[in-house]
Amino acid sequence: MKLILGPMEGVLDPLMRQILTELNPYDLCVTEFVRVVDAKLPPRVFHKLSPELHNGGKTLSGTPVRVQLLGQAPEYMAENAALATELGSSGIDINFGCPSKTVNGNKGGAALLKEPELMYQVVRTVRNAVAAEHVVSAKVRLGFDDCSRYREIVDAVQLGGADEIVVHGRSKADAYKPGTVRWDLIGDITQRLRIPVTANGDIWNRDDAIKCAEITGSDKLMVCRGALNMPNLAAHIKNDVAPMSWHEVLVLLVRYSEFEIKGDKGLYYPNRVKQWFRYLQAEYPEARELFTHIRALKNKQQILGIITTALRDSEKALA
Repeated sequence: MKLILGPMEGVLDPLMRQILTELNPYDLCVTEFVRVVDAKLPPRVFHKLSPELHNGGKTLSGTPVRVQLLGQAPEYMAENAALATELGSSGIDINFGCPSKTVNGNKGGAALLKEPELMYQVVRTVRNAVAAEHVVSAKVRLGFDDCSRYREIVDAVQLGGADEIVVHGRSKADAYKPGTVRWDLIGDITQRLRIPVTANGDIWNRDDAIKCAEITGSDKLMVCRGALNMPNLAAHIKNDVAPMSWHEVLVLLVRYSEFEIKGDKGLYYPNRVKQWFRYLQAEYPEARELFTHIRALKNKQQILGIITTALRDSEKALA
């Protein structure tokens, strides 16, 4: 089974990718999206989003990283795709799945699911602009308002020349609502298409991964939110290791905090770490209690101090 660490805007940034790929045997990472409008972007935009480009398109632990592009203008998408691969990206991923109202309002992400012909044009133009040795993939949802056009959507991607497709088993309207994921429809897509299909949606643990693979018929899975709920999710799925203990998570949180505060994103640290806590609460009850102590804080050193104290208390309890 192959596992891909998927993109999450403003969450799975380069630091988080580095930390999670050190812990886990991911086969690939996909970056947060580069927004393409009406210009060829300068290299610095790609390097900021994916500093891994300075390392041969891989994380420091050796996991390949693929740049994701979001846009609706075929010619500019193609120019930027060619540049990203020249800079060292491990292929190109095209975002047709982002459900953000802001993105969709600007005719990006999932908004293109309403226009399969335009999706086809974007994929075809990107595929023609990128050297044959570079994979071109596309990430889609099953539809915009509902899933009724999912076959038309995935056919557009394949006919456009994509080498792979990632399918989140929900429509845009479903957002991330529990109980709405349709692994069965991904299974139909797997049988329908000639290109490899990666299944995405509601994979929280090893049992989910096995069940998803059985229903979809795909041996390639993408995890996003689950990778933040359980920081060693890929190791748990692939190697059947136990989920990280809360003590191990605290060690990881302190390390993440120290790196984040020292880096150029230190100003965003309070929001970033609080966001991670919201995901951790799904797997660790202790995260819910600790979050109540940092929720109202804005000072990064105060937040780090509380997490560090929790770690010391945990160490004493284990001694």
